Amino acid sequence: MKVVSGYMGAETVHFEAPPPEQVKGEIFRFIDWFNASLGSEDGLLRAAGAHLKLVTIHPYDDGNGRLSRALTDMAMAQDENTLFRSYSLSAEIMKERAAYYQILEDVQNQRADLIEWYKWFLSMFINAVKNSQHLIADAFYKAAFWNRIKTIALNERQRKVIRKMLDSGIRGFEGGMTTRKYVGMTKTSAATAYRELDDMNRKGVLRQFGAGRSVRYELNTESLDPGANFD
Repeated sequence: MKVVSGYMGAETVHFEAPPPEQVKGEIFRFIDWFNASLGSEDGLLRAAGAHLKLVTIHPYDDGNGRLSRALTDMAMAQDENTLFRSYSLSAEIMKERAAYYQILEDVQNQRADLIEWYKWFLSMFINAVKNSQHLIADAFYKAAFWNRIKTIALNERQRKVIRKMLDSGIRGFEGGMTTRKYVGMTKTSAATAYRELDDMNRKGVLRQFGAGRSVRYELNTESLDPGANFD
């Protein structure tokens, strides 16, 4: 199994996996190491090592990277031994695909020392933890907003638009919500869109800005307390 790029006859071989007759033995050795290393090796380094080892053994025609990233998250969960994790290391790695494939290629072809892989992996862990703070804050913000409007009567179209606006962050859509955007999201008429937006504005769910043809709406976050008790 080879990872190649380029035109036929002028391919560049980025990685060549062990021959098929060697794979079975390598997998058994890997499993033995993975089980024995739990609790005896540093958790982060174990996760980094597991990822590199499995993706290098390359036991399948396809999906080796996905399996290795899943194993990474498994190893991290085993090390932390908690019921909840606020970050995904595998997701962070895939945000940096180009760097990920490059460091793998460099280490597997001995153009870079193994320590470079561990350093890169640890940097992804740090980024994942930092980004998780934004995810947690966003989750609290959404929960606080829904909590504030929980007694307000809204139809499903209005709730769908609110969810979309919340997904865009605290400032909502760039340029605000318009009748045209509302029509596009809900597949309703312009008249209904105008009426339902105005209804949310009057109820304090949205806040209107602009005038005439430039009327826009944003989420009304006034007095919003992200630390509220969500009973």
